[in-house]
Amino acid sequence: MMLLRRFWAEFRENRIALAALVVVVLVSLLAVFAPLITPQNPYDMTGLSLMDARRPPGFVGSGGYTHLLGTDPQGRDLLSAILYGLRISIQIGLAAGLVALTIGATLGILAAYAGGRIEMLIMRVVDLQLSFPAILLALVLVALLGQGKAQLIGALVAAQYAYFARTAYGAATSERRKDYIEAARATPLAPSRVILRHLLPNCTPPLIVVATVQIANSISLEATLSFLGLGLPVTEPSLGMLISNGFPYMMSGRYWISVYPGVALIVLIVAINIVGDQIRDQFNPRLRK
Repeated sequence: MMLLRRFWAEFRENRIALAALVVVVLVSLLAVFAPLITPQNPYDMTGLSLMDARRPPGFVGSGGYTHLLGTDPQGRDLLSAILYGLRISIQIGLAAGLVALTIGATLGILAAYAGGRIEMLIMRVVDLQLSFPAILLALVLVALLGQGKAQLIGALVAAQYAYFARTAYGAATSERRKDYIEAARATPLAPSRVILRHLLPNCTPPLIVVATVQIANSISLEATLSFLGLGLPVTEPSLGMLISNGFPYMMSGRYWISVYPGVALIVLIVAINIVGDQIRDQFNPRLRK
């Protein structure tokens, strides 16, 4: 508890990181409660009117409410669509990040603890995967698996677990050589207990740092795939799809269709990365100012 209080006290000293954390929390709350605060369900086709399509910010639609950020080519309220899109982006980012963390950390720590052929096999596969860009792997996997939330999360996990595996392996290899691990291995304790009780807790800080980065990367990759038409189906909200839908209208002056979803996406990703940088600095004494 004392360590948590000390961590929070140091975190608050960086006002930029604190502001970024507030942004992440605020955006997350808006996304979670989107069905309660938005004037329209943007994916309920019965409530849409093509007469309201591509209207500018401040337009009062046929539903009687003001579209603060305008409407998209289907006549959907853009603010509502953005909040619903943020909701699905955060869900996919968290799900893909946590599953990739679990798989990657397990493989990395297992390789470091077991050594020998198991270590060589796991790490050669990890190194091979790291030689390819994550976006390329995600594109290939989505093309093979098809569209859908589960397929997209699976593709992102497969494209990103290697980063966690490499980080966990490096941290576990360093800890494995220390006396307390050697002493624990000399006892009758089962290997799983040595890993969970002694090795894993000391590998957690770098994994937390990588997790924040990879969650942001998952959100970015999901938006990229949806922009290219390979992510979520058209019936699912997606910031990448909103940006793609508005792209053909940029030169005609209807900038808001692409710009506002893009700004929301950039703000969320930058805020998460700033929080991750601050966590990294606090976990690494050499980076503290």
